[in-house]
Amino acid sequence: MRTLRIAATALIVCTALVACGGQDAGDGPAPPTPTGASPVTELPTPDPTGSAPPPSDPVDPTAPASPPGKRPSGEPRPTATSELTLTGRIESGVEPGCLLLDGYLLLGGPRDVLTAGASVTVTGRPAPDMLTTCQQGTPFQVASARRS
Repeated sequence: MRTLRIAATALIVCTALVACGGQDAGDGPAPPTPTGASPVTELPTPDPTGSAPPPSDPVDPTAPASPPGKRPSGEPRPTATSELTLTGRIESGVEPGCLLLDGYLLLGGPRDVLTAGASVTVTGRPAPDMLTTCQQGTPFQVASARRS
């Protein structure tokens, strides 16, 4: 008796699965949408003339945000070999322990002088090719720093 109930239950479950499996599985034409239009089942074919369509966004997403060699303020970007002196108020970065001054990420230097909110004068060299975990600002290797 128990075997008969298990077999009957399995038969009912299999029948239900077969009935549900036929829905939306390509069995015949798709039903029309509420607007009456047939659903799109194929991608459009390319233009037979071979010309590419104009880009929808004329801005190149891979291009740098500002022209190379220019800072957002319009000043030329210093080379890695030129020494700079920066003066201003230090800001905290988005990552813990990251300090920014005038768009530069301060690396090294005396941490008792270089603190968030401090007004400082910093001398050092930009290191634009250096990788950091701070994810903002141009890396700047600090040679000396003093409060102003």
